[in-house]
Amino acid sequence: MSDSTTGDDKKRGTLSLKPRAPGTVRQNFSHGRTNSVVVETKKRRIVKPGGGEEKAVFAPKTESVAPPPPQPAPETRAASAAAAPKPKIDVDRGNLSRGEMDARARALEEAKIREAEDAKKEAEEAERRKNEDAAAREAREKREADEAAAAARKVIDDEAKAKKEAEDARMAAADASAAAASADPDAITKSGAAPNALRAVERPKEAPKPSRPKAEDDRRRTKLTLSNALTADSARSRSLASMRRQRDKQKRGQKSSGPREKVMREVTIPDTITIQELANRMSERAVDVVKLLMAQGQMMKPGDLIDADMAQLITEEMGHTVLRVSEADVDVATSEEPDNDADMVVRPPVVTIMGHVDHGKTSLLDKIREARVAAGEAGGITQHIAAYQIERDGKKISFLDTPGHAAFTAMRSRGAESTDIAILVVAADDSVMPQTIESISHAKAAGVPMIVAINKMDTPGADAQKVRTELLQHEVFVEGMGGEILDVEVSAKTGDGIDNLLDAINLQAELMELKANPDREGEAVVIEARLDKSRGAVATAIVQRGTLNIGDIIVAGAEWGRVRAMLNDNGTQLKEAGPSTPIEILGLSGAPSAGDTIVTVESEARAREISDYRARKAREMLVAAQAGQRGSLEQMMSVLQEKGASLAPLVIKADTQGSVEAIVSSLNGLGTDEVQAQVVHSGAGGITEADVTLAMASETPIIAFNVRANKQALDLAKREGIEIRYYSVIYNLIDDVRDTLSGMLAPERRETFIGYADILELFTHSKVGKVAGCLVTEGHVERGMGVRLLRDDVVIHEGELATLKRFKDEVARVDSGTECGMAFKKYEDMRKGDRIECFTVEMIDRSLEA
Repeated sequence: MSDSTTGDDKKRGTLSLKPRAPGTVRQNFSHGRTNSVVVETKKRRIVKPGGGEEKAVFAPKTESVAPPPPQPAPETRAASAAAAPKPKIDVDRGNLSRGEMDARARALEEAKIREAEDAKKEAEEAERRKNEDAAAREAREKREADEAAAAARKVIDDEAKAKKEAEDARMAAADASAAAASADPDAITKSGAAPNALRAVERPKEAPKPSRPKAEDDRRRTKLTLSNALTADSARSRSLASMRRQRDKQKRGQKSSGPREKVMREVTIPDTITIQELANRMSERAVDVVKLLMAQGQMMKPGDLIDADMAQLITEEMGHTVLRVSEADVDVATSEEPDNDADMVVRPPVVTIMGHVDHGKTSLLDKIREARVAAGEAGGITQHIAAYQIERDGKKISFLDTPGHAAFTAMRSRGAESTDIAILVVAADDSVMPQTIESISHAKAAGVPMIVAINKMDTPGADAQKVRTELLQHEVFVEGMGGEILDVEVSAKTGDGIDNLLDAINLQAELMELKANPDREGEAVVIEARLDKSRGAVATAIVQRGTLNIGDIIVAGAEWGRVRAMLNDNGTQLKEAGPSTPIEILGLSGAPSAGDTIVTVESEARAREISDYRARKAREMLVAAQAGQRGSLEQMMSVLQEKGASLAPLVIKADTQGSVEAIVSSLNGLGTDEVQAQVVHSGAGGITEADVTLAMASETPIIAFNVRANKQALDLAKREGIEIRYYSVIYNLIDDVRDTLSGMLAPERRETFIGYADILELFTHSKVGKVAGCLVTEGHVERGMGVRLLRDDVVIHEGELATLKRFKDEVARVDSGTECGMAFKKYEDMRKGDRIECFTVEMIDRSLEA
């Protein structure tokens, strides 16, 4: 390459050895894109070993990298290294300096030394591993040989031991024979054996059992594995569990193979019993009992009921003893046996406050207790029986506050039956009222003494003497009128006379000498019961005899339970409750009925048995009552349908059982021959989905008294359009039902006489037809009125006037003494001398009387 360039080379920009400035090269890309790149050239100087220097040339330096050769195994690496030829080092002496050549030579020597050392180390490592493998193999062989020798020794020892035992047995037999021969020389001759018949028996030696390698395991040889399943010649034997099951089955078969001894039992037979229950009591199969009945020609099922006579025949036929009892013996009643006088102690009196509504009964009790109870009652009236206890001069007095409304007659009656003294509250301004008379009747029926409390003496117009005089009409003779009944003038508002009333109660209690035995099982009477959302069934009761303790098992009606808690009127928990103590009992399985007796029993099983019996009896009585009512109800319905009567079905839910009874009793008294309030269902507690479903089926509203519907029941009622009416005062509830029944009454048709007209002549009109010429003899006649055609005082036709004319003019009214023309609508059979009666009809709405 020359140092100079031609003109064409300059134009083309060719490379030369002269230093040049960096140049640019334009790069072309797709889509018309370009890029300019700066290109810089560098010179490399080549130095020859002789020290000369050549001109710099532009020479591209290319290097090729070959993949590394495969490495040999460590055992053969040393041998291959020794046998391999020495590498040839191709040194381009024309291109390397002396220093570079020396460095390369030293690097080659060091590489050869390293390779020799690595080969030596690998050979030593291979020898060490070889020695270790040989030592491990020798140790394993020695251990296996020791195990085989030990197994052989064990086999030999076992054989020697067995041979020794056989020899000992033989010697013992020989000694026994010798002893027998010495005792009886003829024995051997008789047996036909020689005296020296016993001799050693040479037995062939058994070959020692081959030792089994430790790796084998017979327990796994018969187990089903993948290899065993795939091997055709492997036969699976029975497992250990299968053999155990077979052995147990054989044992059971041996036990049941013999005849089972029959156990004779004493079977208790009630009045009625099912075949299944009878079989259970006899410990027999129900199928056997059914077969026995089939043999007698009676086809029955295990669930069929049989009477006591048939049950006795079956029991005796099957070999058992019969014990006949009445099912009523299961029930328990209150103990009637008197207590010992030495065990009797004075108990507080139970006082019931009775009287007419709004005469101040609860307010009087509030003043005695210094509490505000009347304000908490809806409408200011008492709608439940409340039980309280106070202390006066160290003596306790228990009070029962009963409602005064006519609807609560049953609750007043229960209060009188559970009490010792009745306080008859009479307002001085109202005097004797209907509920006052009912309270007097309840007190007399219960046979309890009365104390008359003349209340509201602070009001204007109060006249106590008038009250005493009116009480004489009902055979209530107070002391002021020469009788024996105590009377006290009080004021519940100011508190006047309260002390005198309490003194009169204590005096009356002392005269009655009230005593009870606290050291016996507790007995109480349920005053009221309700279902509480958080506490469950809550029963308000008065302890009559004995002491009731926490944890006692009690039965109340068809309900039973364990006393979990007892609370007094202040909400304080009690551990025990003595006679005449008012309490709230928690722990019953359900809300009992008011008036039920609470009895203590010994065990839960006994309590459950009594509860089941009472519940079953209650169901039977209900079914019998419904069966009896079905006929009467059908008869009543037929009579009502003939008369055009209708029923108003209702679902009643209240907070307590006493309220339910009062509401149902009041609604039953509202009915007449034309309309009746029919209570489809009634119960204590909140409104549930079942109540709404029942209301849907009977298409009736739900009457709720002091209760509410839960969310599910409320949603269902809204979705199905069932009306729920909430009440807190019984007056409003009864008034609304009365209004509903009144709306169901057919309106009354009231007819009013207008006048008479006599037919004098008959005419025929081309447009109207037959027209009667009449003379109004009484009252007047109006167009559009109702008319009757009378012939010999017999009604021939009843209809309306089609036209009323005076001469040729149409008129609206014709008075008495005036002639007119009259024509009937769609009727023309009129005769001369007939009489026309005019009247008006008015439909009047009716209502039930309060």
